[in-house]
Amino acid sequence: MKKIFLTLTMCMLVAMVAMAQVKPGIEVLRDMDFAPLQGKRVGLVTNPSGIDNNLKSTVDILNEAPGVKLVALYGPEHGVRGNAHAGDAVGDEVDSKTGIKMYSLFGKTHKPTPEMLRDIDVLVYDIQDIGCRSYTFYATMGVCMEACAENGKEFMVLDRPNPLGGNKVEGNLVEDGYYSFVSKYKIPYIYGLTPGELATFLNEEGGYIKGKAKLTVIPMQGWTRNMKFRDTGMPWVLPSPQVPTPESAFFYPLSGILGELYIFNTGIGYTLPFQLFCATWADADRVADAMNALNLPGLKFRPINIKPFFATSVDVNQEKKEVHGVQTYITDVDAANLTLTQFYFLQVMHELYPDVKIFEQNPKRYAMFDKVCGTGKIRELFTKRYKVEDMADYWNKDADAFRKLSSKYYLYH
Repeated sequence: MKKIFLTLTMCMLVAMVAMAQVKPGIEVLRDMDFAPLQGKRVGLVTNPSGIDNNLKSTVDILNEAPGVKLVALYGPEHGVRGNAHAGDAVGDEVDSKTGIKMYSLFGKTHKPTPEMLRDIDVLVYDIQDIGCRSYTFYATMGVCMEACAENGKEFMVLDRPNPLGGNKVEGNLVEDGYYSFVSKYKIPYIYGLTPGELATFLNEEGGYIKGKAKLTVIPMQGWTRNMKFRDTGMPWVLPSPQVPTPESAFFYPLSGILGELYIFNTGIGYTLPFQLFCATWADADRVADAMNALNLPGLKFRPINIKPFFATSVDVNQEKKEVHGVQTYITDVDAANLTLTQFYFLQVMHELYPDVKIFEQNPKRYAMFDKVCGTGKIRELFTKRYKVEDMADYWNKDADAFRKLSSKYYLYH
């Protein structure tokens, strides 16, 4: 039985590799016999999502590469091996498999110090991102590139797909007073670039990082801007615990801002992360009817009643309480305005339950809500009447200009 299972597993892997239409940057680098890294001491920023199409870790690929000396690993949020929970500090330690020193970039510092970079010539970045501003990996990439510029080190990005494709841009630019590690740069909430394209934008456009890094991007082969992750044929390794599938990247921007209020259950704590809009006091059928009546392009909603497995916040002990609301179905990701969906839900909840003062329940969360929005203006405009029409123009005002500006740095068409 064990032999049969192993044979089936190998057959599935062979089929998966055969189906892959896209080669990630690490495979392209390998096809080049690692020429840009030959004879250099290499540091690597990665996590479990840094793999080839055979599921082999970039850590192991570079550690075994002839002529390449991998001397340091750097762990973003969740760590190099993905063993830290969201928001938890990552500690300095030694990788048990390779014996290589691992430095934390999600603890006392997010940015590599001169001491951390002392023994390397080039810092390589290989992480699967999800194309959303409130996800921390792009910020890690940016501060690593800045550290390399300041310390005379080369910086290399092994490119990977944007799971949303390369055309979707939503949300306003971050404004002064609202920069944080979940709104690190003046970019929209959904920014429509691959990691390599974003790195080039940040490095070349000016005013985003201090100095200018000696940047090399190893592009993918076979990726086009209209591809979602499933179209690539590549294997998906979750970049963080609540992003288990490629489609999770669609749902993260759909509910992640609202989730910062710690009032509603968005599927964290259940099997549908970021796909739900639920509350203990809601009626699922009423909410579903009201959401579907909006006829939002590319979206449908069904009533759902669940009991979460664990609490999703420190303020609402939801693991022992049934919650009610809707599960979101994205029928056309290109047609859907993902980020505005959560505000339409807030509008519906205010209409159905006007006595529930949503933004008054947890005022301590205002600051984080505003940080992920990149401004306090969205909350200010929306809470006047709880109408999406009052804030939609402000939310969308920068998208077209950013798309035009960033298109200069497209590596794929």
